[in-house]
Amino acid sequence: MRIPLARAGAREIFLMTLIVGVPAAASLVAAMSGWTWLWPVGIVLGLAWVWGVAFFRDPERAVPSESGILVSPADGVVVETVDLDQHPDVGGPSRRISIFLSVLDVHINRSPCDGVVQLMRYEPGRFMDARNPDSGRLNEANTIVIEPDDPADGPVVVRQIAGKIARRIVCDLKVGDRVRTGQRIGMIKFGSRTELIFPANSSFRPSVRMGDKARGAVTIMARRREPQPEQADNEPIGVRA
Repeated sequence: MRIPLARAGAREIFLMTLIVGVPAAASLVAAMSGWTWLWPVGIVLGLAWVWGVAFFRDPERAVPSESGILVSPADGVVVETVDLDQHPDVGGPSRRISIFLSVLDVHINRSPCDGVVQLMRYEPGRFMDARNPDSGRLNEANTIVIEPDDPADGPVVVRQIAGKIARRIVCDLKVGDRVRTGQRIGMIKFGSRTELIFPANSSFRPSVRMGDKARGAVTIMARRREPQPEQADNEPIGVRA
């Protein structure tokens, strides 16, 4: 049976257990033995340990079976949907959807589509609040460029961006790896930001708005717009009899 915790958090979970969990358990045992003043100490430390472990939760997710979609690469709130005149990893005009992850969100990152990793680039930087639009440009970040199975829809870019609290970005991929829609690709430890970027001239159109809540591998961020059939020049517009 799989334990629903991220392997990347094993060190932090061990340290929290040693520093917070063990004293919490000792305080509660002592409180039950008559040292009643230790009840508040044990409860506060115990809740802190539970919260710390819960941060590294890694639940299973049911990926939508719908074709022609990009799923969310992270849990959080959509804080930006913007068109860009140029993006270096796309090579032209692009659309960017940004997700803010609070310390209460699941911090596992996931692939938005099927494809092959074409580029990986780590960029050292600052640790501004991830809700700040400039954080995507100035903060520590890791860029993953995926060539989707349909090259006409790509490239698709996922950017893992550190936040004010986050200090470590984890990514399990390397160039040449094949990824599946919703596959785990890494995580960002503590508050952070994740961006999904795709060409503006692709067939994908955003299906979320600012303020929407996103769930990694579940929420559909963009759908492929099917081409409309052409009407005959002399056919009236409307419902055919």
